[in-house]
Amino acid sequence: MNVESHSDTAASQIAAEIGEPARASMLYCLLDGRARTSTELAMVGNVTPSTASVHLHRLKLRRLVKVLAQGKHRYYSLAGANVASALEALSVLAGGTREIFLPGTPNPLRAARTCYDHIAGTLGVSIHDRFKELTWLSDGSGNSYDLTPAGVKACKALDIDIDTTRALRRRFAYPCVDWSERRPHVGGALGAALWHVALKRKWVIQDTDSRALTVTRLGKREMLRRFGLQ
Repeated sequence: MNVESHSDTAASQIAAEIGEPARASMLYCLLDGRARTSTELAMVGNVTPSTASVHLHRLKLRRLVKVLAQGKHRYYSLAGANVASALEALSVLAGGTREIFLPGTPNPLRAARTCYDHIAGTLGVSIHDRFKELTWLSDGSGNSYDLTPAGVKACKALDIDIDTTRALRRRFAYPCVDWSERRPHVGGALGAALWHVALKRKWVIQDTDSRALTVTRLGKREMLRRFGLQ
């Protein structure tokens, strides 16, 4: 088989995987960039959880989705921007619109809250995305993050002791899937260090009877100045 024929065969196999209605529904549900569990995707595809697991396994084998195990949950998302682009192109040909993801989390908790000992919610996800945009975080092995030289410099400017943070008996940094936004915020020892900085410097104030956080005027000003975060 020549290279061109092999490419055609591979393309047809991928198209067949996308073309199955339940799998197509699952893939388009993930097009908003948010991760979902197999149970949620089973509901989207209108199939049983066991059938959804089979579908997701096939999509994973074709490198159309990836899975992140976090605690007792397994979160699925699109495997990359190339998959999203292909789905967008097919969507243009098909026409129509897609439903928008609307989390049911109460607004104060969705906006900013703690997740164990790091910042979560829209604020936490925004900090994560901004750190990636600024190339302060690099992808490590085994679903982990490390700091780039620029990231080390930025953290030292916040008086974070990187050596001490690395020496803690926990993962240094990793993408923690946010349960309301379904996108990652920074978890691990680095996430905890950032949370302690924000709390100590009064960038945020913690609610006395919930995990909700209020971003102060000082916090908004400092995060704009230091991170370029609106």
